[in-house]
Amino acid sequence: MSPPEDTAGLPPVPGLLPAVQEWIDRLIPPPALGPAAPNAPLVDAGRLEPDLAALRAAVMPDPIGDPFVDDWPTFLDIYAPGELLEWRDVTATGAPLMFPAPRQVLQLKFRTTDSLGAPSYAIASLVIPTGVWTGPGDRPIVVNNVPINGLGRKCNPSYTLTHGISLDTNLSEFIPPTTYLALARGYAVLIPDHEGPRMAYAEPYVAGHAVLDSIRAVRGSLSEEFGASDFGMIGYSGGAIATNAAAKLLDEYAPELAGVVVGAALGGVPVDYEILAESMNANLASGVFMGATFAVGRERPEILARMNHLAQWIAISPMKNKCVDTFALPGIFHLPIDIAANFPDPLHSDLAEDIYRATRLEGRKSAVPLYIYHGEQEFWVPPRGARNLVSEQCGLGANAVYRSVFGEHVVAAVTGYPEAVLWLDARLRGEAAVSEC
Repeated sequence: MSPPEDTAGLPPVPGLLPAVQEWIDRLIPPPALGPAAPNAPLVDAGRLEPDLAALRAAVMPDPIGDPFVDDWPTFLDIYAPGELLEWRDVTATGAPLMFPAPRQVLQLKFRTTDSLGAPSYAIASLVIPTGVWTGPGDRPIVVNNVPINGLGRKCNPSYTLTHGISLDTNLSEFIPPTTYLALARGYAVLIPDHEGPRMAYAEPYVAGHAVLDSIRAVRGSLSEEFGASDFGMIGYSGGAIATNAAAKLLDEYAPELAGVVVGAALGGVPVDYEILAESMNANLASGVFMGATFAVGRERPEILARMNHLAQWIAISPMKNKCVDTFALPGIFHLPIDIAANFPDPLHSDLAEDIYRATRLEGRKSAVPLYIYHGEQEFWVPPRGARNLVSEQCGLGANAVYRSVFGEHVVAAVTGYPEAVLWLDARLRGEAAVSEC
């Protein structure tokens, strides 16, 4: 039998990994994919070559049978970013998961913008406490950017609040207890599904736009109760990607929110993917790193175009709908990401450099005061990235505080959390942030 792709005559590429890559594509045929629907907005097939459009369609997360989540709204381009598309009340299923029990749990579906500036949509859950707000102004809102870290739509916090706790529920929706502490203070809580409809885990533009547009949606659709509310953002790890992006993109994407968002607390900050390419590749973290790379490729299909046949088969398998507790497991094999590429040394390629540069959001000053904390003993998300972020922001004139805390990624999430929450609470109580730059 002849190989599925005839590469005879090509010059040999030195090194073991390129030889393995060539062997993979000789031995494993590409998946047979049907053509992508030409007008499918999830795929944006019109601007892609047919084969790449078909692959992009096949790697998208599967529908979960909930039209509120699954259905791409028609005529989305006539709506403004943050404009409400539809809403629903999920108090019956969401309230029993909260303590103290809230008055209402609403889900808002709104227009947002994808990584390339095209219209998209997102969902956020608004948890409103009982009782009358007796403080100054309208009731403050904590934007709780939980680390979703998922490839499938069941990994979103909105799914848990609608369907109850399941095997797909992310414990970070409840631990640390940001939502509970905020409700106890009388604050409302806004929990965005910040990966967007393509579940683009770790893509910062999608996440930042979704967070900012969730704030717009609340202010625009519930203006009587929240039209003059202050918003404070908090996020750790994957949630810090969303929080950092929202703070950096606010001035250019949602300038009317300047002064409305009073602070952003973020920890375990994975902001520089070039650093993560060194620290998370070919070790126990490689499953998470590969999953994030694939998920960013859902928004940036030039990444999908450089996957070999083995990676394509995995990307269209049920793995594309899994949450981090499953797609992290291949890390036990310590595989380098080269094993999934169709060209040598992908992490030092021109494509990788373009992705590193774009996702760093370089040179953008945070429009809000920042509280940044990071574990001093971190090894998969080295503190160098967080320190570089603080140095950049101080150099740009931002208001920033940095705390080096004890622990690696999991421990630091605990040790750094109390002071971060107190800092954010002070912003929501109207105290001015004091920069330590």
